[in-house]
Amino acid sequence: MYSHCDVNGNNTSKYLVLTAMATGLVALSFVASHRASTALFQSPVVSSVGTVRPMPVASRISHPSSSARIPRGASVARYASGTEDAFAAESAAPAAGVAPQQAASSIMNMFLIGIPAACVAAFAYLQRRPQAPAAAAAGYGTLPLPTNAFGAGYTVSAHRGAAATRLYSSASANVETSKRSAMITEEEKRALLDKTDVFVFDCDGVIWKGDSLIEGVPETLEMLKAMGKKMFFVTNNSTKSRAGYLKKFLSLGLKVEADEIYSSSYAAAAYLESIDFPKDKKVYVIGEVGIQEELDLVGIQHIGGPADAGKVVELTPGLALDHDKDVAAVVVGFDRYFNYHKIQTAQLCINENPGCMFIATNTDAVTHLTDAQEWAGNGSMVGCIKGCTNREPTVVGKPSGFMLDNIANKFGIDKSKICMVGDRLDTDILFGQNNGTNTMLVFTGVTTPETLEKSPVNPDNLIPGIADLMTVKQ
Repeated sequence: MYSHCDVNGNNTSKYLVLTAMATGLVALSFVASHRASTALFQSPVVSSVGTVRPMPVASRISHPSSSARIPRGASVARYASGTEDAFAAESAAPAAGVAPQQAASSIMNMFLIGIPAACVAAFAYLQRRPQAPAAAAAGYGTLPLPTNAFGAGYTVSAHRGAAATRLYSSASANVETSKRSAMITEEEKRALLDKTDVFVFDCDGVIWKGDSLIEGVPETLEMLKAMGKKMFFVTNNSTKSRAGYLKKFLSLGLKVEADEIYSSSYAAAAYLESIDFPKDKKVYVIGEVGIQEELDLVGIQHIGGPADAGKVVELTPGLALDHDKDVAAVVVGFDRYFNYHKIQTAQLCINENPGCMFIATNTDAVTHLTDAQEWAGNGSMVGCIKGCTNREPTVVGKPSGFMLDNIANKFGIDKSKICMVGDRLDTDILFGQNNGTNTMLVFTGVTTPETLEKSPVNPDNLIPGIADLMTVKQ
């Protein structure tokens, strides 16, 4: 994260504390050394003949070497006068002690000046140290956030109805930002509908969960269609092609067109087509039929996929797994039949075939295969291939902007007129924010108010579910 000084000035207070402590120590050192040297020069010294003499005041003042180290037992008066023979004669004389009352005075000055200075410094530090999260003070503002695993950097800004949230950097310096916590109001719903020409919906967790339609979705889509809004449905699930998803929409009673559906399986094929993938090369597929069907539609050769399901690697001495040298891209999508044979084939193609590309349909951590629970997503499969190749994939699904750019360019749509609606912060909402659209988070999928509060991603609008837009019609 960026290193920021928080609003309470914790970094500044640390510098002030260090300065105060240093000043106290300097003062203590000066006073102690001054008192000790004064006591030494004023104390009587026993000379070699037993005479006790104080050092003359004039010598103390005028002698330039008064701060020099005086040999033990030397007569201060004679040493100050510069008499070398006296110095030599007295160099072995008995040692003299500092007057007890002067030493005691030096110690008292240390207690009276040095220790109070240190106490003041410690008190200042305790008063200005960073407070615990529970004691965070409310505040509003904007915070530029760094580029991270979610994509490009973005700014979290205050919204009407926002509540302050405190974030902490790795250096434990607390910084203030605002996090929207209030659901969209009726006035805001009307304003959103007025300025939005196109709604882009995620599917899993927004339209359905598993094979179950979310309540109120058909009526909401019909209302938006009657209002003249254009709609697209974008999913990171690559198990089906657009044709396969069209069948699912129709089976759930939703009337949509094939060109309104964008799946990550389609995005993978469209991406390869956009870069003029060589017709004489092949794609090795980790995934299901959705990717293969989309590759067929653009005339790209492929191997793997369901054909490699159930293949087992029997490790025997000298075994070397064969791989196709014509594979120029490995596409990794969600695969319920993921196995070690597929992992090894993918790593051989990527590591040994010159220029072989590594493409991921998405990196979702979890997904909705059923409405009963969350299931491990394609991110787990992509992670395996990353681990054995030490390569980062080209991601064509959300939050990558490829599909949104395709929609905007193909249909001539201004992105500022688009509202991206989804249930995931790290894919759906960033998909919109990173690509210039308005965003709306629903709570019918994976994100809860608690996970929203902990995330740096700040949607433009919050709504329980898309069916809540129906209140505008009433």
